[in-house]
Amino acid sequence: MSFKVQGWCPGALRPMASGDGLVVRVRPPSGRLTQAQAMGIAKAARRYGNGLIDLSGRANVQLRGVTPETHTPLITALTALDLIDANVASETRRNIIVTPFADATTYRLAEELPRRLNDAPELPGKFGFILDCGAAPVMSDIQADIRFERSADGQRILRAAGCDLGAPVREDEAAEAAIALATWFLEAGGVTDGRGRMAQLIAEGARPEGMLTPRIAPAPALPRPEPGRTPHGALIGFAFGQMDADRLNALAMLGPIRVTPWRMVLIEGLTERPRLDGLITDPADPLLRVHACTGAPGCLQAHGPTRDLARRLAPQVPRHKTLHVSGCAKGCAWPLPADLTFVATSGGLDLIRKGRAADRPERSGISASDLTSLSELF
Repeated sequence: MSFKVQGWCPGALRPMASGDGLVVRVRPPSGRLTQAQAMGIAKAARRYGNGLIDLSGRANVQLRGVTPETHTPLITALTALDLIDANVASETRRNIIVTPFADATTYRLAEELPRRLNDAPELPGKFGFILDCGAAPVMSDIQADIRFERSADGQRILRAAGCDLGAPVREDEAAEAAIALATWFLEAGGVTDGRGRMAQLIAEGARPEGMLTPRIAPAPALPRPEPGRTPHGALIGFAFGQMDADRLNALAMLGPIRVTPWRMVLIEGLTERPRLDGLITDPADPLLRVHACTGAPGCLQAHGPTRDLARRLAPQVPRHKTLHVSGCAKGCAWPLPADLTFVATSGGLDLIRKGRAADRPERSGISASDLTSLSELF
């Protein structure tokens, strides 16, 4: 069972080929879309793609089904919406996730950090930043290399992934401190053959004490948010994080949109459940417990389809349990351990319990048609 690790994520200027065309990833500035921008993306998805839009685990928006012929006019349309970076290098560096529950100071940092990154040394393609400094951390299970969080007493702290403690930083020094920490990562030998992650470097014994003095723990993380009302607006989910252009356009009419890393969107100021089909607004919806990638034929690396099986099995997944159905061992849809994982292979499905898609299977060669009951597996 093999898969190819690209070592980079798709962008808008550098799309990635898939089984249904090019995947064009739009990185909303500060994780936010104005109503005009969201409506423009919906229009572009219909005109230049196949009308399907994915919400990625990096809080980005992906247009599917784009062709080499439609890519250029798509970029022109997105540029008019102020959603395209100056070049591929700038786009790649802007790997920043912002909490949808951010305050004004966090958004100021989200605007300043990309500008400072343009002058920073080149970082690995997947090297990322998280601005999780709302009232309390909510993205502790989202992978990043450099994290801004809040301490229990409300201080903003800067923390290297892999370190339990962070250092307090003032608003006027936060972006500079993050760049300095990223530079330390490079100088400490964090990159090999163009790849590297902060947590791995820390696990090998390196510590950034020379330029940063970690001494404060982040506040206890809140549970992963669920659909429903929040002080900032309404969180809305989608089965497997996918919607169509008409759905995005309808949501954009309700208010500005904040994109989250949980494959949900937050509609700013919305206090009621939208009366639209194809949304997940009930926290008890079993589809929230299931994670499934695009699968075959939409993904070139997938060994089989995924989402029909995931949808069929979802009602059998108990509350507070997770099911992951992956088209290959790469496990893009859910990088964390799941209570139950099925991985498509050329010989059927592999079964993994309490693990990731790349872990050693407990059983192999399972037929999807034979999966009628999961009760004995959880």
